[in-house]
Amino acid sequence: MAISAADVMKLRKATGAGMMDCKKALAEAEGDFDRAVEIIREKGKAIANKRADREASEGAAIAKTSADGKTGGLVVLNCETDFVAKNDNFVAFATSILDLALANGASTIEEVKALELDGRTVEAQVTEQTGIIGEKIELSHYAKVDAESVAAYIHPGNKLATLVGFTKAGVEEAISKDVAMQVAAMNPVAIDKENVPADVVEKELTIAKEKFRAEGKPEAMLDKIAQGSLNKFFKENTLMNQVYVKDGKISIREFLGNYDKDVTVCAMERFSLNA
Repeated sequence: MAISAADVMKLRKATGAGMMDCKKALAEAEGDFDRAVEIIREKGKAIANKRADREASEGAAIAKTSADGKTGGLVVLNCETDFVAKNDNFVAFATSILDLALANGASTIEEVKALELDGRTVEAQVTEQTGIIGEKIELSHYAKVDAESVAAYIHPGNKLATLVGFTKAGVEEAISKDVAMQVAAMNPVAIDKENVPADVVEKELTIAKEKFRAEGKPEAMLDKIAQGSLNKFFKENTLMNQVYVKDGKISIREFLGNYDKDVTVCAMERFSLNA
């Protein structure tokens, strides 16, 4: 039977599939639009199953805040190639998932996957995108931050994104963005030294002791010397103690204190596709 261009365009708009795929689906469905939609969705599931073992290490990391600035969300949508990751439609799809998550107050990636997007769950839409794009597409990460003020930062290229929560409402964008960029650039392991996991502290002390023992330092002095190395680790790897990248003379704690002594960081999230 003859398939009209109008029907093909209608199906493409409904599914996002390519023109030829839409035409083939309509032909297979003998012009039944609803059946053609199902054929395209079934194709997406079949391709997703075939590509399940493929590595989807490329993608887009997107971070945004809610309208009131008190909630931030970060999603990572993966694909197989950088070519797809840079596609405007792919980035827009990732952004639409994040917008939906923020609008619905989702707290976990499971909640995000279960949300309804254009009449289908996010999980189903991601599977269908695999069929449309022809690569493994995977929603791999979601993080949420709630605070009095939240800043979001996406590094150019969408490979790295951060969220930072502050203890006071209305933190100026110029201030909050700089801290979010600091997290992106310096990758702190924790907000402050008391937030560093105990196993990380123990590992750093052990490494320091072994180093100084190998250098011939007296056994009785190892604990004290290792503590000095640990303090250096805290300064270099905890956000509040790191040197502010835009001013090497002050720490982030001092940077925020100069702005408002009552403002500090209470939460942070960072994701890099290159790490």
